[in-house]
Amino acid sequence: MPESWHQTKPDMLHDSSLPRRQFLNAGLAAGALFGTADLKWMLGLPEVSAAEAQKPVQPVLLQPDIEPLARFLETTPRERLIEEMAEKIRGGVTYQQAFAALLSAGVRNVQPRPEVGFKFHAVLVTHSTHLASLSAAAQERWIPLLWAMDYFKRSQARDVAEGDWTMAEVDEAGVPDAPRAVEAFREAMETWDVEKTDVAVASLSRNVGAGRILDLFAHYACRDYRSIGHKAIFASNGWRALGVTGWRHREPILRSLGYALLAHEGGNPSQRDSDRDRPGRENLERVGRVRNDWMAGRTDNGATLTLLQTLREANHTTACEAVVDMLNRGVGPQSVWDAIYGFAGELLLRAPGIVSLHALTSSNALHYLYTQVGSDATRRRLLLQNVAFLTMFRQKQYSTDAGAIENLEPTLNANHAQSPFQTLGSDRALACREALGWLSSSPENGTAFVQRARQLIFLKARDSHDYKFSSAALEDCHHLSPEWKNRFLAASLSHLKPETDDDNPVVERIKTALKPR
Repeated sequence: MPESWHQTKPDMLHDSSLPRRQFLNAGLAAGALFGTADLKWMLGLPEVSAAEAQKPVQPVLLQPDIEPLARFLETTPRERLIEEMAEKIRGGVTYQQAFAALLSAGVRNVQPRPEVGFKFHAVLVTHSTHLASLSAAAQERWIPLLWAMDYFKRSQARDVAEGDWTMAEVDEAGVPDAPRAVEAFREAMETWDVEKTDVAVASLSRNVGAGRILDLFAHYACRDYRSIGHKAIFASNGWRALGVTGWRHREPILRSLGYALLAHEGGNPSQRDSDRDRPGRENLERVGRVRNDWMAGRTDNGATLTLLQTLREANHTTACEAVVDMLNRGVGPQSVWDAIYGFAGELLLRAPGIVSLHALTSSNALHYLYTQVGSDATRRRLLLQNVAFLTMFRQKQYSTDAGAIENLEPTLNANHAQSPFQTLGSDRALACREALGWLSSSPENGTAFVQRARQLIFLKARDSHDYKFSSAALEDCHHLSPEWKNRFLAASLSHLKPETDDDNPVVERIKTALKPR
C-alpha cells in the first residue's frame, strides 16, 4: 500500500500533536528475528536511516480556514460534540464552514475500504443530509448536519478499531506534470494502480477543469458492480458536496474518490474476467451502436412496460441490448428512466431490505451523473450500466410475493384521519397501497407526502440509509413521467420512517443544544 494511503497500527507509538493518533513504523524492528542470508538481494540499495524509517506519516492538510474546525470534529469526544459544536455555531461558524469541515474530516479519517460503504457512510451521507436541510424550515436546518456529525464520530470509532487509517499528504515527487494529468489518470485507473491514481488525481485537481474531471470520474464510477453501487453514489454525492463546500476543497475529496473507485476483491481486475466487470466491458462496445440523435426520442409508455418485463426476467446482456434497440427505434431515454425507477420501486415492494434500497440510491447517483456529464458516450454508458446493475440487484434479492409495480392497487384508508405513515408501522404492504390511493386522490397530496416524509426523517432517522434513501427517493420522484410518479412514491414508502417509530434521542440533544440562551 502506498505511503499516501497509510494504514496505521493500533499498538504503535503516536504523536499527540496530530489531529488523530499517528503511529511510527515499527516494521524494521522485525528484521532482528531473521538472519541476513535471505536478505542478500537488498545489497546495493540505498541505506535508510532509523530516523527516516520511523518518520510518522503526516496527514493531509486541509484548507487553512477549515483545518481547525475539522480537527475539532476529529478530536472532540462524541458525547460532547453536539453541545460544543452548538457553541461554535453561536460564535459565528457558518453552515458552509461546518459542512466543509465535516466532509473533509470524513475523507481524511475514514477509509473507503474494504467496501465503499459500511463505516464510509459517514462521508456518503453528508450531501444527503444537506438535501434534507435545504427542504427544512429555517429553524430546523442545522438538525441534519449535526446528526451527520454525530454519525461521523460513530464511523471514526469504527475506523480506529479497524486500524485507524488516515489519508496522508500527496507524494509530490510523483505528481504528473499538467499536460500528462488526464493520460496519467486514465492509465492508472485502467491498470487499477492505487499509488499512480493518487498522484494523478492530485494533478487533475490542480490542472484540469471541473467539467472534464467529472467526465473522467463518472466513466470509472459506473464501470463495475462492486460495493452494490456505492462507487457511483460516492462520485455523485461527493461531486454534489463540492458544490456546497466550494471547489477549493476538492483535492482530498477527489483523492478519496479515486481510492474508493479502485476497491476490489481478489487479483487485479484488469487481468481477469470478473462478472462484476463484464457488463461495463460489454457496454463500452454498445455505446457506439446507439444512434446519434438518441436523446431526441419519443416517450413511449408501452416501451417502458416492455422494458420492465425484461428487467424482471433477463440477464444484463439481454436487458442492455433491449435498451439499445429501444433507443435506435426512436424511443427516448425518458422511457428508459421510467422503467429504471419503476423497477427500483418494484424491488422495494418485492424484497424490502438493504439490497433493494441500494438499487434505488445507486440509480439516483447514476441519473445525477447522467445529467451532468459532457461526454455523450459516458452518458450512454451510465444509462446502460444502470440497467445492467438492476438485473444484478434483482439476482441478489428478489421475491414474487408482491406483484408488478404497474399493478399496485390503490386503497383508500377507511380512517381518513390516519396517514399511510401511521399504517406503515404495522403493515408495510398495505401502507404502500394506501399511499397510492392518497396520492392519486389529489395533486396536492404529493407535496404533503414529501413534506411529511422529510419531517419524520428529521425526528426518527438513526442510520445513514434513512437520510440517503429518503433524499434520493424524494428527489427522484420528479424525474419520472406523470403516470409513474405516484407509483414510485408509494413504493418508496417501504423504506421511509413510520410515525409510530420513537424519535431519535440525538435529535432531542441537538434541539436542546441549539435553544437560544
